[in-house]
Amino acid sequence: MKKLVLFLLVPLLFISLGKSYAQENKFGLGVMVGAPTGISAKYWVSEDNAFDFGLAYSFVETHNALSIHADYLYHENRWFPKFDRLDFYYGYGVRIRANSDQTSLGLRGVAGLDLMLKQAPVDIFLEIAPVFKLVPSTALNLDCSLGARYYF
Repeated sequence: MKKLVLFLLVPLLFISLGKSYAQENKFGLGVMVGAPTGISAKYWVSEDNAFDFGLAYSFVETHNALSIHADYLYHENRWFPKFDRLDFYYGYGVRIRANSDQTSLGLRGVAGLDLMLKQAPVDIFLEIAPVFKLVPSTALNLDCSLGARYYF
């Protein structure tokens, strides 16, 4: 009986190890570089959906400010079937940006690519997010960043 259990469990163990992706650990923390530059976090709520958070600083000359954003993301793996886990993602969220003169609030539309590595609990992403600023005045801004996160 012990041999039968080992015979069945050992192959399952190797199969499960071979299909490890970053989001299996649910929470990732890392960095993003671009506009803005700072800390990025992601929490997976399902295999295809996640919350994304950023705490960063915008170094763009006319928009120097602390930037905080939160998004809800939908991931689509079918766009790149030849890659093991290269997802196209899109979603929506909010951004608050504050400097010494004013604080602004805007709505974000997010789109990007997310490569989840098999070899390590890491993902690498590239995203673009048009931001429709609502308060204190209306304007259209653009956030764009490249980053990586380690999943715990």
